[in-house]
Amino acid sequence: MSEARVSPRERLVLTAIIELYISSGEPVASQAVAHYFANKEGLSSATIRNVMATLGDGGLLEQPHTSAGRVPTASAFRYYVEQITRPEAQMNRMGAAASAVLPLSEERRGQIEDSFSGVASSNEYLERTSHVLALISSGLGIALASSTAEQVLEHIHFSRLSAGRVLAVLVTQAGAVLDRVLVLDRELTHLDLETAARYLNESFHGWPIERIRAEVALRMEAERAAYHQMLASVEELCRKGALAISDAGPALYVEGMSNLIAAEVDRERLRQMLLALEAKQRLVELLTAYVDGRQQEVRVVVGLDEASPAMQDLVLFGAPARLGGSSLGTVAVIAPTRIQYQEMIQAVRYVARLSERILEVPAD
Repeated sequence: MSEARVSPRERLVLTAIIELYISSGEPVASQAVAHYFANKEGLSSATIRNVMATLGDGGLLEQPHTSAGRVPTASAFRYYVEQITRPEAQMNRMGAAASAVLPLSEERRGQIEDSFSGVASSNEYLERTSHVLALISSGLGIALASSTAEQVLEHIHFSRLSAGRVLAVLVTQAGAVLDRVLVLDRELTHLDLETAARYLNESFHGWPIERIRAEVALRMEAERAAYHQMLASVEELCRKGALAISDAGPALYVEGMSNLIAAEVDRERLRQMLLALEAKQRLVELLTAYVDGRQQEVRVVVGLDEASPAMQDLVLFGAPARLGGSSLGTVAVIAPTRIQYQEMIQAVRYVARLSERILEVPAD
């Protein structure tokens, strides 16, 4: 059943059934819908039963086993999300559209703010995000750091440890502090290291890490005569990994797997779902496919069966987190389709926008 073929009355009844099902977790009978409206909309029990039958024929409701009640399908939840997230969703109760997403409560905002107390770096923000979103969603809280290509140099420092061994400490503008021990092919003195660090910090502060590596190679060729010794030291340090962020891909923080275990009663489906979710690369691919770092709003995807058949009864809420105009990463919730959509959309949006405030980059 397409949106164009859903009448205002059918839309009203469908919204009521979805909200009753989210609240109770039980199949919704026509009597419950009638009680929900309490005759305020002029809908008789017979009319409601006829509308529910039409919605069932249209693939928006299904009847589990021999229950007299109905439950919304994935298509119904998708339709519901479309209604509450569309810009013009400021409609009346007779269903020209569902009501708009309600603001996040003052209590919930305070809970989120308190949970991020003391966070001072992007890594801490992303790690805390997975915990907070798992807690308030009773689902899976996920945070994925941006790719290394988007990491920007704030400062680099070198310390000589022993013969041929140097400690490189790299700080990004997102607040990540990464250290790595470099094993060099030739000895570099303390002066060599200080000169190399000064050159990188003065020449490339604010540059993406990936661009610095390429630029150092270019300057090595163009300025070899004038700065041969100093650039040779810089090139040696870079070649040995001084500007390498990670070889293991972007950092991924996941919390709340026990929430999904508690919510799923079908043990075999649970096993398949956990196999799909425990694969780090699968989650990275999922967030990358569905959440665009340029988008402004929360993306809601109902039914993740395209990623894995075992995830057909799950919903994804995802949004990009930004810092100083650059992508910091993606924050997301994966939860059963029976969830408070309006609150979760607002919570994910609030957490994503919090990064700009708690990790504000100071002006030069």
